[in-house]
Amino acid sequence: MTELTVLQQLLRQSHHARPEDLPEMAMRAAPLLEAQTLVIYLVDHRQRLLLPMPGESTPAREPMRIDATVAGRAYSQVSTVTHEAEGGIRVWLPLLNGAERLGVLEVCADRPLSESALDDCAAAAAILAELVVSRSFYSDTIERIRRREPMQLAAEMLRAQLPPLTYSTGRLVISGILEPCYDVGGDAFDYAVNGHTAHLALFDAPGHGSAGGMRAVVLASITLAAYRNARRADHDLIATYHHLDDAIRAHDPAGMITGVLAQIDLRTGILRVISAGHPNGIVLRRGKVVKVLPSPTALPVSLGDHRPPVVVEEALEPGDRVLLYTDGVTEARSPDGESFGIDRLIDYAVKAEADRLPAPETTRRLVHAILDFQNDDLRDDATVLLAEWTSPAPPDSHADLQSAPPHQPMNVND
Repeated sequence: MTELTVLQQLLRQSHHARPEDLPEMAMRAAPLLEAQTLVIYLVDHRQRLLLPMPGESTPAREPMRIDATVAGRAYSQVSTVTHEAEGGIRVWLPLLNGAERLGVLEVCADRPLSESALDDCAAAAAILAELVVSRSFYSDTIERIRRREPMQLAAEMLRAQLPPLTYSTGRLVISGILEPCYDVGGDAFDYAVNGHTAHLALFDAPGHGSAGGMRAVVLASITLAAYRNARRADHDLIATYHHLDDAIRAHDPAGMITGVLAQIDLRTGILRVISAGHPNGIVLRRGKVVKVLPSPTALPVSLGDHRPPVVVEEALEPGDRVLLYTDGVTEARSPDGESFGIDRLIDYAVKAEADRLPAPETTRRLVHAILDFQNDDLRDDATVLLAEWTSPAPPDSHADLQSAPPHQPMNVND
């Protein structure tokens, strides 16, 4: 069977499919892929577990940890992984919405799959991932599977406004993550790529817990809306800062938010940043920190009428990573009172680059390191936003369709 046949079958079944129907659709596609079973696993919100989607004919499966499992390797390294299993072989493929990792697809077969069959499996994984995303707009089933704890109201409000955790143009990768995922305070991030300009923003509204967290989330929500409003009106960084400042002061004169506003020119690599009372970001190059960005260059939002903001520029080189973070990262404390600190943050970021981890895996492991440092008891939100500029965009093209590198197959028995 050809890749086209697999896609046609899945597409025909998808028009009226509910999320609950996806596991059965995957199982029906298995014979077309020289396989016996296809099982969909979704990642939980904390990105620690891969959770099987149950189906009528889907074999029973247990949740699996991402760390130290073969399935987790496919997820973390965004690679196809093949290994021998009882009665045959097992293939794990990442489920991706663009560059956003949704989980993995398990393929079980009684003999090694041909190259064409592996290509067909990758095509099936791609369309199943698209169906997971599209069906999530109309149902709570996917969201319920991914949740392992009750979601607090403040977190429910804020997470509905965040962009996907990861996005890639093929020349730029942006990845963000926010913890604690079930009970956030006022941290938020946003991004957009418009033409040759990447826009990045990170915000921190003071407050946590039920009452303080809700006020912080309202302030963060207004800031996100004001940021998008200014960005879509094509404001520059200084005008955007004042737009946010006016919006917060009009809503809550006593409210205050720190934040970072940044732009990257994807043709030249010029990074422009305003740090509004916020911790300084860092630039990593070939496994070393080459720049700690100046901070602050402006007062926190709502105090902008007291001092004009200053824009800082930095020239990036292809392959550079820009890491932005909130103070909940560096100020995290262990049970004995030791601070996580900027040096430990830099050490983790450098190690991740040395290990050649993809940007989303870097942010996942970094935040998990902070959680482990505090025994999963965060006293403040910990949020990171990572941008990796891999190569310049063509100067004469607004539609850069360069493809990201294909997933590298891996055989764990080699």
